[in-house]
Amino acid sequence: MLRLRLRVTVWPRKAVTLTDTPRPDCPRCDGAGGHAYDYGDPETGEYAGTEWDPCPCWDEERSWALLPLPRRTPRGGYSDEPPF
Repeated sequence: MLRLRLRVTVWPRKAVTLTDTPRPDCPRCDGAGGHAYDYGDPETGEYAGTEWDPCPCWDEERSWALLPLPRRTPRGGYSDEPPF
């Protein structure tokens, strides 16, 4: 079952999207949608970054664009872009 919410995205342009959310009662991720873990450089053992493993209870790629938001009007003028 989909658990939908509204979300503002910024790439490639600001838009309002309808997106899926993680299952809040998931025993694997406790509603976080996945697990983050740190990893180190194999040669030096120093911190090299953080990886994200998404939980199967959530499809983070599933979203639908609803409305592209209009760009700001430039100072002292009007935008020639049509609204929505």
